[in-house]
Amino acid sequence: MHATESLATHARVRSSDPFVVGHRGACAYRPEHTIASYELAIDMGAALIEPDIVVTSDGALVARHENELSRTTDVATRPEFADRRTTRRVGRKRRTGWFAEDFTLAELRTLRAVERHPDLRPLNTAYDGHFGVLTLEEVVEIARRRSTPQRPVRVLAELKKPSWSAERGQPMTELVAAELRRLDATAPDGPVVLQSFDTAGLRRLRADLGDDGPTMFQLVDRPGCDDHLLTNAGLRAVSTYAQGIAPSVDRILLRDADDRMTGVSDLVTRAHGAGLSVVPWTLAAENTFLPLHLRGSDDPAAPGDALGAAGLLLALGVDGIITDNPDVVVAAVAELRASPARSVAA
Repeated sequence: MHATESLATHARVRSSDPFVVGHRGACAYRPEHTIASYELAIDMGAALIEPDIVVTSDGALVARHENELSRTTDVATRPEFADRRTTRRVGRKRRTGWFAEDFTLAELRTLRAVERHPDLRPLNTAYDGHFGVLTLEEVVEIARRRSTPQRPVRVLAELKKPSWSAERGQPMTELVAAELRRLDATAPDGPVVLQSFDTAGLRRLRADLGDDGPTMFQLVDRPGCDDHLLTNAGLRAVSTYAQGIAPSVDRILLRDADDRMTGVSDLVTRAHGAGLSVVPWTLAAENTFLPLHLRGSDDPAAPGDALGAAGLLLALGVDGIITDNPDVVVAAVAELRASPARSVAA
């Protein structure tokens, strides 16, 4: 059976109620990718928690936003790892620091998580050093432990640069496929949804895990990158291996160079026409992340009208929202349910 035919009956994440994805947990309130961040996201009402996945030197899958570790752990303060500092090209960028692929899982277990944005989120620094590095298995276990028949919790795992990892001899997609099989997490309605910017990596996983494998989202970068994926032909191509797209918010709420909102795109309608769910990233409450008219002040770290931004996205028909502030989007979904006739114009 051709992939486009089988995926027509593939279980979709889309539901009558938009869902909330806790981006790296509830990272506006706790250091990202920590057990405290994931637990808080679930407490706030997130239906999915979102770890980023990188690979260690011994093939373990761990939750870090990127393979360079110094922004989110205390590795730079550890004299025993001083000689691991190096410079290498990761994708299109040249980076200097400490890289996950140079550490075993046992070594990463000795590191402690720190706040990525201490200037923007200084309250989170109170939790620096309190939590360790988690594996994909441990994040799945959090979701399973917190799930109930009335309220299942799932994991939206983002694979970071799997093709780059494969070029370095670390076949991330094969490791992920093997881990999902071991965790009995390969069903389309199972505990794990996969996403990546890496189209080739997602296609490899679909081929490996089959049309009845996990639900997948194709991540789409900001305007100027990945534009070909969002043409009508591109969306149809995505639908042959994925069930949804996860575009940047500013692919939907359009902005100019000065961050003024200039209108809304037709992406949600066109993606739905191609049979794809739409789950934009990343809504965050601080002014610096919001369109100009939704900012509350000139202070980049102060909260703006993220509730209004979420309401705009929901009124346009998105199927879910990836957010640093799950509580805000949960409140926006509650408002939508209370006002089913709400429109963008309102």
